[in-house]
Amino acid sequence: MKIRGILNHPRRQAFEIRTSRGAFAFPYDRCKPRPRPGDAVKTISIDADTGRETFTYTLESGKAGVVHVERVLDHNEEPAYMHQALLYRLTLDAVARLEASPLSKREVVRRLGTSPSQLYRLLDPANSRKSVDRMLGLLRVLGCEVDVVVRPRAA
Repeated sequence: MKIRGILNHPRRQAFEIRTSRGAFAFPYDRCKPRPRPGDAVKTISIDADTGRETFTYTLESGKAGVVHVERVLDHNEEPAYMHQALLYRLTLDAVARLEASPLSKREVVRRLGTSPSQLYRLLDPANSRKSVDRMLGLLRVLGCEVDVVVRPRAA
């Protein structure tokens, strides 16, 4: 996802990052180096070299920091980003379980009732077009039980 714009809000002690999915706040205390009242943000720019996925800020002391848009989305728990992160974690678990499993890939394909190419798409961490349902089915075939835990947030 590309950053469309960025604003510095020293009174709020946060950056405001605008993307195609909306505007998101990113607090100073999540930055390294951290802007402080005696060492404020001097310049801020979106990095074209990274495809507009990061921004760089420079403090009055000369220290500089870089923030990737994924850190901003993670901090704000943006739903589409969280969905992709869940798929990625499920994929990594499925790959590890398949390597440790006594089942052959052909047997996994048969039990899933799918094609070998679909299995390889499910096992590809870069593929973001798969469904959580299919990943859960794959993990079940691999002998895993997946539980969803809902608990209150930590303060």
